[in-house]
Amino acid sequence: MGHSMKISARNQIAGTVKAIHKGATTAHVEIDVGGGTVITASITNQAVDDLKLATGDKAYAVIKASDVMVGVEHAG
Repeated sequence: MGHSMKISARNQIAGTVKAIHKGATTAHVEIDVGGGTVITASITNQAVDDLKLATGDKAYAVIKASDVMVGVEHAG
């Protein structure tokens, strides 16, 4: 039986898993969200396994942040 889950984060961006790079404990999951944009999430290897993530899967980048920083470079 399928289950649906609702979450409070409003920034949910649909995409496709492009690549999964596992390290010793942390994995970097690349999600292609279209238009040449790839969002990379750092999650545990255990989370990758629990979610049964694989390249080509449909997935969501869910962004919940209390702060957003902006940086710029100036010539000179």
